[in-house]
Amino acid sequence: MRAPADRLIVHVVYRFGVGGLENGVVNLINRLPRDAWRHAVVSLTDVDPTFRERVRREDVEYVALHKPPGHAVRLYPRLARFFLDRRPAIVHSRNLAALEATVPAWLARVPVRIHGEHGRDAEDPDGTSRRRQLIRRAFRPFVTHYVALSPDLRSYLQERVGVPEKKVDQIFNGVDTHAFLPSSGGRAPLEGCPFQGSEHWLVGTVGRMEAVKDQTNLARAFVSAMRLHPEARRRMRLVLVGDGDLRTRTEAILADGGVRELAWFAGERSDVAKLLQGLDCFVLPSRGEGVSNTILEAMSCALPVVATRVGANADLVHHDVSGHLVPAGQSEALAHAIVSYFADPACARRHGRAGRQIVERNFSLDRMIERYHRLYSGLTQPARPFPQELRSSMPRGHDGD
Repeated sequence: MRAPADRLIVHVVYRFGVGGLENGVVNLINRLPRDAWRHAVVSLTDVDPTFRERVRREDVEYVALHKPPGHAVRLYPRLARFFLDRRPAIVHSRNLAALEATVPAWLARVPVRIHGEHGRDAEDPDGTSRRRQLIRRAFRPFVTHYVALSPDLRSYLQERVGVPEKKVDQIFNGVDTHAFLPSSGGRAPLEGCPFQGSEHWLVGTVGRMEAVKDQTNLARAFVSAMRLHPEARRRMRLVLVGDGDLRTRTEAILADGGVRELAWFAGERSDVAKLLQGLDCFVLPSRGEGVSNTILEAMSCALPVVATRVGANADLVHHDVSGHLVPAGQSEALAHAIVSYFADPACARRHGRAGRQIVERNFSLDRMIERYHRLYSGLTQPARPFPQELRSSMPRGHDGD
């Protein structure tokens, strides 16, 4: 059964490629009831052809606008034309980089304009930037409803952006507990990894190598771990999954510490579940986070988690129950937390099992999908007629990739 024309959701993102936010969009498209919703994805920049293969529906339209650096105001007519032609019930933009799309959606009389805050801006990890608060305030009249992925982001919207409480829903990310499972029969082998011996103990992270993710802090912690435990150099190994601008600097820190050969840079990978099953401990060293998909995926794989106490990490990781929380940017504290699991494998296994139970109880993907379906359904009103005079005033242009 095909969803009616006025039940189209247009998801607007800065880039449709590998990332936690984007993977959340994929999950929504794949799992929301097919007979209730149709979908389109608008990327202000690019659409990664490999990443879009994760979408299992064949009826999804993808639009890449190839926006240059700077404001998107020149794209407003094209976006408005697209919204007028497609007549969506909902336009759902995500994070500050895509917030501008709410203006052309308003011009096109899209009845429901949702904006999601998924995490901290890389240049404003603690949310104190007055400039970014003012930008969000300026676009507030064009947004009909907000979704905050964490209680921390909900408080930010209400207290610093001035969004009324009734206009904000807080919905945690969900993880597919059927895809992200604990490895049976011991640690799973990692394809391409040079550290396959049973004597090795693998600590790793997954994420884009950029400043807010702070893999350099993990590299410094790994160097410190070598002197904290006499067995560390012989047995502990580091796995870094992801790529980006910080890779060269991260490698340099490891090389300067004399441990470059003890680390494996896996690059970008699509088999994250298998990679997590091949670790003994997961680390998220970020300086800022919303709700981390990778933390939830690691917990779902029954891994003990060491994470920085930023964003929603403390809502996901129960300190001394399913993991350890440490201050951001403090490599010594991070090193001590990692070594504590290295030295006490029974505790690591116990915390990993507790994490899996927490995910099953509170952060399942089914729960997340249900929350979004209820939100979309509750906000959707009968489609308004689109004014002919506004439609005819919009310039036409090519809207494909």
